[in-house]
Amino acid sequence: MLALFVTLLPVAAHAACYGTGNLYNCNDPSGNSYNVQRYGNTTNTQGYNSGTGSSWSQNSTTVGNTTYHNGTAANGNSWSGTTSTYGGVTTRQGVDSRGNVYSKTCTAYGCN
Repeated sequence: MLALFVTLLPVAAHAACYGTGNLYNCNDPSGNSYNVQRYGNTTNTQGYNSGTGSSWSQNSTTVGNTTYHNGTAANGNSWSGTTSTYGGVTTRQGVDSRGNVYSKTCTAYGCN
């Protein structure tokens, strides 16, 4: 039985997407879905989790070397953050949907 589950797992993880590079909708075999709208340096994504009946959203806008993210998690709480890349260093920082502050810096040698 375990072998059957492991065999089917990769298939269930793939979503079928329809549309263009700037506007598309995706659905997976579990009934989850999301849609993506891109215009200029901004991407808006809205999703639906079929198992919980919850919705989530994310808005990302890139200005120079920094992308500003914000959204609403499936638990209904807001979150926000930034991703900045300078040279070979990427820094991610913000506040998650539970109010926790995070910060991570990554290079070619790893993250801390």
